[in-house]
Amino acid sequence: MSAKIYRPAKTAMQSGKAKTHRWVLEFDQSVPRKVDPVFGYTSSSDMLQQVKLTFETQEQAEEYATRKGIEYRVILPKEATVKNVSYPDNFRYTRTQPWTH
Repeated sequence: MSAKIYRPAKTAMQSGKAKTHRWVLEFDQSVPRKVDPVFGYTSSSDMLQQVKLTFETQEQAEEYATRKGIEYRVILPKEATVKNVSYPDNFRYTRTQPWTH
């Protein structure tokens, strides 16, 4: 039984950072999924795929995994870089690329 510990990114439908400060422990798939031939539903007999545990910190998630004997890997979040650009820079004389509409 293995799991991954990560901090979820914000969804495309969000402008804020709600639900992105908690850490999630999610179990890996141990049994392949099957497609039902009649209805076409995808199903699995692995119930741990439905479990997502949330923690306040990464250390709490790692401590839980070690206490329960779960193999885990930590996926560190990538921080977004914000470049501050002002509107008058579009018309600056020292601009390296020509500005067009």
